[in-house]
Amino acid sequence: MAHVTVVGGGVIGLLAARELRAAGLDVSVLDRGQIGRESSWAGSGILSPLHPWRQPDAVQPLSLWSQRAYPDLAATLAAESGIDPQLHVSGLLLPECPDAHVARAWASRWQVPLEELDAAAMRRAEPALAPHAGGLLLPQVAQVRNPRLMRALRIALQKAGVVFEEQHEVLGFVQRNDRIVALDTGHGRRSVDVLLVAAGAWSGELLRACGLDLPIQPVRGQILALKTEPGLIRHVVLAEDHYLVPRRDGLLLVGSTVEHSGFDKTPSPGAAVTLRAAAARLVPTLAGTPQVAHWAGLRPGSPDGTPYIGRHPQIENVYVSAGHYRSGLTLAPASAALVSALITARQSPVDGAAYCLDRPAVV
Repeated sequence: MAHVTVVGGGVIGLLAARELRAAGLDVSVLDRGQIGRESSWAGSGILSPLHPWRQPDAVQPLSLWSQRAYPDLAATLAAESGIDPQLHVSGLLLPECPDAHVARAWASRWQVPLEELDAAAMRRAEPALAPHAGGLLLPQVAQVRNPRLMRALRIALQKAGVVFEEQHEVLGFVQRNDRIVALDTGHGRRSVDVLLVAAGAWSGELLRACGLDLPIQPVRGQILALKTEPGLIRHVVLAEDHYLVPRRDGLLLVGSTVEHSGFDKTPSPGAAVTLRAAAARLVPTLAGTPQVAHWAGLRPGSPDGTPYIGRHPQIENVYVSAGHYRSGLTLAPASAALVSALITARQSPVDGAAYCLDRPAVV
């Protein structure tokens, strides 16, 4: 039986590990830190690209397939782990969307429900929202409480026999002919049968060490959490490139920044001011709402948000699933299905041609 070593314990790596284990392979997951504590933990949990009609065509099949898969996945993980990921179909509301005509064409092409709301309908949908002349609603967009999802995944995978090795940073690769035969880690050398690199923002650096130069760079995003009354906001609200994500218990996430700051995850006071101001413009009563948390995470940025999913062009036992940028959580189920199908030589539910590692660079 083949053994797969997954480098990266985020949602991309863990869902791939789940698929591979279900296919009968032995799987170990190595992470440079703690399992599930990087971008997958730090994100907002919105299960849709923020403006899906502004995404490349290649992102759409992964996104739509994954969105269909999430309800069963969340229910199964809750049953297996005892932790409810709190998937909730809250809808995505966009006040006064400037490219509504593009959104309508996209929705028609991909057969996605989309509603146009006038000012009165906007007020009924979100009474606390500042007045707007109208907007768009994607009623089927869901959200998940991503820290709970990651805990549920970890427990379910442990029960299934997946081995986790935390604080195992990969320092180098041992190559023999056209195969990686071992990894050098902070805990010594370990042999490799099949290797899957799903290390998020760190994937680019790792892959360059084994001869593959992919344009994956860390992009910092900061989020605030405010404490509100449950039900104050009912939808995910997206405007001015900022968003509000209401949790069931009244926690309200306000995001997010896009910063090219290397691997620095330090939250900044300036970002907090910007996010609080954006929240107050959307919902005036939030101006004095208590802030309960402020954090930052590193997205695995790629040139246009299209991930890299496939086998290394020169090394036969190395596979990659990385570069999902701001949509990792959204695209994870389909990405996992695709990369596991490549590793096991099975039929994939998604055509992988658009994600190959040697595709032309976006300029």
